[in-house]
Amino acid sequence: MLLFLCRHAQAAPGEPDELRELTHDGLAQARALGESLATRTEPPALVLSSPLVRARQTATAIAEATGAPLKVDERLSPGATVASLAAALAGEPGPVALVCHQPDCSEIALALSGRDPGFPVGSLAAIELDA
Repeated sequence: MLLFLCRHAQAAPGEPDELRELTHDGLAQARALGESLATRTEPPALVLSSPLVRARQTATAIAEATGAPLKVDERLSPGATVASLAAALAGEPGPVALVCHQPDCSEIALALSGRDPGFPVGSLAAIELDA
């Protein structure tokens, strides 16, 4: 399965952390991320998101651009692991865009592919998962 591992776009500082929204620049980053994924040879068939507001806003932009359905999954909250990712992906069609947080994105990418692309806000890494 092709996985697009995405870090949410730029969010405003503040508390509580789970309610932080995207900034104006972050909204533009999220739209650009969605447009980029929509032009892929294999665009996402599903968008899975962390429940935090900034991730959901990023995922919504991706879903709108690609036409893929959006699902929010608690297992993708900060602290997500390869195991929680596998549980969230079980039975889902691919390709999948997954929107989560740092350092989770880096740790998941490293575990799945052996490399960490760094994941600045609004970025992604395409990873081919073994069947």
